[in-house]
Amino acid sequence: MRVKRICVSMLMGVTLFCGSAYAQNISELESRIERLEEHMTEGNVFEGVIIGAGATVIIQGTSNANGASIGHKGNDRTDAAYSVGVELEKEFDGGAKAYMCFETGQGSGVTDDLEVFSNVNADADASGGILALTEVWYEQNFDDLFAITLGKINSRAYIDNNEYANDECSQFLADTFKNSPVIEFPDNTIGVRLGAPVREFMDVDIAILDGDGDFEQIGDHPFLGIQINIKPQLMDKKGNYRFVYWRNEAAHTKWDAAAKTKESSAGVGISFDQEVTDRLGCFLRAGWQSDEAALDTTTFSLESSYSAGVRLFGDLWNRDEDVVGIAYGMINPSDEYKKAGGLQAKAEGHFEIYYNYKINDNVSITPDLQMISNPYGKDAANGTSTIIIAGTRVQIDF
Repeated sequence: MRVKRICVSMLMGVTLFCGSAYAQNISELESRIERLEEHMTEGNVFEGVIIGAGATVIIQGTSNANGASIGHKGNDRTDAAYSVGVELEKEFDGGAKAYMCFETGQGSGVTDDLEVFSNVNADADASGGILALTEVWYEQNFDDLFAITLGKINSRAYIDNNEYANDECSQFLADTFKNSPVIEFPDNTIGVRLGAPVREFMDVDIAILDGDGDFEQIGDHPFLGIQINIKPQLMDKKGNYRFVYWRNEAAHTKWDAAAKTKESSAGVGISFDQEVTDRLGCFLRAGWQSDEAALDTTTFSLESSYSAGVRLFGDLWNRDEDVVGIAYGMINPSDEYKKAGGLQAKAEGHFEIYYNYKINDNVSITPDLQMISNPYGKDAANGTSTIIIAGTRVQIDF
């Protein structure tokens, strides 16, 4: 009954939420884009600039939430969050391109009500409505032999990609299905990326960024990510088989030697996606990392993670552009973390299913259900029962 109440409240809440609280924000965003497009036609500076914008609203309710903010077991929450992004892109002669992305949002949703290894709303942007420049870079393509990207970069755009599990605005919401939880990506920061199609069936991407994302001493503690993507055509169906190596030189502290605070960390991973039929695709993601030390900004360390799932188009029931996604994954904390704290440190399990219902070319609504077993490895002080999260996402693209 509790989950039923949550689902009903989600559907009712989305209608009210989108219709009132954020209608003004959406209207204002549309007006600003129209004014910007008018300015673009008045001079050569903005000629050829492509503008894209989107808004995401997510409402989620919990059952068996276990975060410190809950106060006591059973004090569950229904919270909301929204984000807005505006992208500007322009291509220049000679294979050059410039890109800028502005984002803002408000609310953490239920993410601050849960104590887990990997959370349930990868879109949450608790910036308090303050607009930020999250990406800005310049890219030069050299006759399709290789391309160099320089600026404030999102390393996740080039490392650990996946066709079916990589976009929190249209696919899975859980962090663990967007990217591997055992890759220590820095926040969007200064860096350089080199991409090259080595063969017709293989690409290589190399990203080097400031390891702790603070723009200070950027060469001292870098993050290095290398991805090789093999793209075979299996029975004329597209596939991507990505192999990842990464290393982060940002400050880590060893679990069994607290005085050692300048350790690094490294790991490997795979991210596969394969089209099976015109309707069905599947994915597999796995990763492993060294477990002796933890990044200084974290309170736990993970050793490995595994996830797999499917994506199914809705043309089987005459909804060609609807999408169903189902995934399950496990996250394993490190043995060194377990020993240092005398913890149970069980494997945390994640399940998610969503239905992306496309209303028109600009709007889609996605009911979403998640379940987390052994939250925080069964070591959370405020509850270790399986957590259920039911919610709805509304995506508006302009």
